[in-house]
Amino acid sequence: MDTLGLLLAVVVTAACVSDPAGARLLFGRWGGHCKKLRLIWVDGTYRGTLLEWARTRIKALLQPVLRRDDIKGFVVLPKRWVVERTFAWLGYNRRLSKDYEYLTESSEAMIYIAMTRLMLRRLGKK
Repeated sequence: MDTLGLLLAVVVTAACVSDPAGARLLFGRWGGHCKKLRLIWVDGTYRGTLLEWARTRIKALLQPVLRRDDIKGFVVLPKRWVVERTFAWLGYNRRLSKDYEYLTESSEAMIYIAMTRLMLRRLGKK
């Protein structure tokens, strides 16, 4: 998603797929899509070999947004609240509020439909 919280691409995987493996699946689907994207803020889970893989394979810099160790308790991290806000927007849709879908492709389609609906409603307000 972009800095406004609007969806660029989505991949839904089984729970047994690790986050870095899911990121590789997502980046593999891009092809020519999002080819001008050069900086991607990611969670701390996406560190390690994925950073170098993304730099060489998709020519993008993955920059982890990490929590500082010296701060105790809940802290809103910069950039990551955008993702949480988008999840909240998607949760307003009944089909996405629970895991109703059997196929991951159906879940992906429902996410695209929900985000398309959200963007169309925003365009209609102007």
